[in-house]
Amino acid sequence: MIRNIVFDLGNVLLSWRPFEFLTKHGYDEKTAGLMVGSVFRSSHWLRLDNGEITNAEAIELMTSDSTLTKEQISSLFDLCHEIIHPLPANVKLLPELKRAGFKLYYLSNFPTEFFGITKSRYEFFSHFDGGIISAEVGCSKPDPAIYNIFLERFRLKAEECLFIDDLEPNAGAGKAAGMKVIHLDGSYFLESKLQELQLI
Repeated sequence: MIRNIVFDLGNVLLSWRPFEFLTKHGYDEKTAGLMVGSVFRSSHWLRLDNGEITNAEAIELMTSDSTLTKEQISSLFDLCHEIIHPLPANVKLLPELKRAGFKLYYLSNFPTEFFGITKSRYEFFSHFDGGIISAEVGCSKPDPAIYNIFLERFRLKAEECLFIDDLEPNAGAGKAAGMKVIHLDGSYFLESKLQELQLI
C-alpha cells in the first residue's frame, strides 16, 4: 500500500526549462544552447548539485572552461529564479494528497544556495513532511546512495513509497530501490497518473 509520495521538484512541481526561457527572452538558439551547455549541463553544475562547490566557485570554473564571459555566466545564475516557477496544475494536488492521508516528501537534485531561495519563495513547501536535496547529502540522483539515505532518514519502507520523477534514469533508480514509480514524461500528466493509481 502506498503511504508516502515522493516528488522530484524540477519539471514535476517546478518548471525548469532554461533553453526555452532564454529563447523566449531574446536569445537566439545558438547562444541559448551555448549558455545552457556551459552552465547547467556542465560538470561544475553537477558539483553544485553535490554540494562540493559554491556558486562563486562554480562561476569561476565555468568561465575558465567556456567562451562565455564571467559576466554572462553570472547573469545566468541571476536568472535562475526567473527561469524556475511552480507548475500550478501539479502544485494544487499537494493539499488534496495530504487530505487523503499521504505523507509527502521531496527528493531532488538542487544546489544549496539556489534551493534556499526557491524554498523560501513558495508556500507549497509547507505541505511536505520532509525532503532531501542532493547538495545536502553530497550525492545526486540517480546514484543509489541518495535513495538509501532518503529512506533511512525518514524511516520509510520503499514498498510504501511512490516516487515521481521526470527523468527516466532517476525513475529507474527509484524503482531499483524498491519504490513504485511514475516516470512523468510531460508534467501535465501527473493528475491523470495519480488517478490511474486511484490515489486521488
